[in-house]
Amino acid sequence: MQVHVVKSKIHRVKVTGADLNYIGSITIDEDLMEAANIIEGEKVQIVNNNNGERLETYVIPGPRNSGEITLNGAAARKVAKGDILILIAYAIMDFEEAKSFKPSLVFPNEDTNLLT
Repeated sequence: MQVHVVKSKIHRVKVTGADLNYIGSITIDEDLMEAANIIEGEKVQIVNNNNGERLETYVIPGPRNSGEITLNGAAARKVAKGDILILIAYAIMDFEEAKSFKPSLVFPNEDTNLLT
């Protein structure tokens, strides 16, 4: 049996931009991606603490140490600059492996989105 488990989580980051006219995706500071073990193109779930919206998209890297969290394309309609998000990536693994798996959890500075 295989199960879906949390692989990576970036907890409570602030939206820095929303670009409706971009092709799509979420731009994340590459330092945050690396710390959370998230790769370019990976699917993530986005949970908006301000309005309850949940959506999925893929990740593109933003400039390192920028704190950038920008929703692009249609997803830009689901956020406002300054909203607080939780970003989650999941993995599928065997049940026994999942029992001992430890996800990468990142808790950046809520004001700057930078690692402290």
